[in-house]
Amino acid sequence: MAHSAATASDDATPIAPALPEGKDAKAFHRMVFIGIAVALAVLPLVLYPVFLMKVLCFALFALAFNLLLGYGGLLSFGHAAYFGMASYVSAYGAKHWGLTPELAILAGTLTAALLGLVFGALAIRRQGIYFSMITLALAQMVFFFSLQAKFTGGEDGIQAVPRGHLFGVISLADDRVLYALVALIFFAGLLLIYRIIHSPFGQVLKAIRDNEPRAISLGYRANQYKLAVFVLSTTLAGVAGATKAIVFQLASLTDVHWSMSGEVVLMTLVGGMGTVFGPILGSFVIIAMENYLAQFGAWVTIIQGVVFVVCVLLFREGIVGLFARLLKKPL
Repeated sequence: MAHSAATASDDATPIAPALPEGKDAKAFHRMVFIGIAVALAVLPLVLYPVFLMKVLCFALFALAFNLLLGYGGLLSFGHAAYFGMASYVSAYGAKHWGLTPELAILAGTLTAALLGLVFGALAIRRQGIYFSMITLALAQMVFFFSLQAKFTGGEDGIQAVPRGHLFGVISLADDRVLYALVALIFFAGLLLIYRIIHSPFGQVLKAIRDNEPRAISLGYRANQYKLAVFVLSTTLAGVAGATKAIVFQLASLTDVHWSMSGEVVLMTLVGGMGTVFGPILGSFVIIAMENYLAQFGAWVTIIQGVVFVVCVLLFREGIVGLFARLLKKPL
């Protein structure tokens, strides 16, 4: 029995392809970060700022989800709960409590973190599909709570959320000023996730993801690490949801619906699960399809499904994962 378990663990393949990382890889990543920073500065001159802000919010959401799935090996079907609840709290705080934008976003983020701590403590007791089903069930509880609670506005949601003044001084009424804030939040979140992935904590996460029994035998408390990455992921998802509420001045049931959880999975897989930059490209592709193919109505969903099937069949590692394999550099 022990021999068969060891053989099974030896045959286990990691979620993301293991590409060598060294000084060259770090230098390459610095260039990628510089490229992203330049793109964030230049793109508003070419594309509509509100569209870009939507992409950045969902990119941060996908990055947070990828931290959990790609590096923690935990597939959550209920990440919309944290994204949406943070959106509700941020919107309510800005509209009814008169909070400034940064405090409203902080309130939403803390709500997502607390919710993630409670739900994570329950969910990580199980593994595999059972873990995924528990996260989905908990997320559906949040959806029905949001539907019935008075402060959420029910089916109408919370509308006309004021953007307010950042730190009580800088007006965010101008889309370009708000874009600068959203871009800064996104870039800070990306840097934080990159640091987490390449920290000793991140290395232990990868070890647990690839071979949990072996990591436990080395003395690591796997459940504590999994709960920590779960809370980190839900917190960052909360930042994305809270920021989105300020950008669109709206928090609605769409943000907590199960389809939102499916959408972030799609973004992550299309871009490249287990890659640092894949979810960013995946978010851009999916949001661009939703916006520029809106004239096709319900057919957009079918087109997204076709894109997803093609990605799974032709390159399992996603678009960025494919580039990483071709360049032989971790992305």
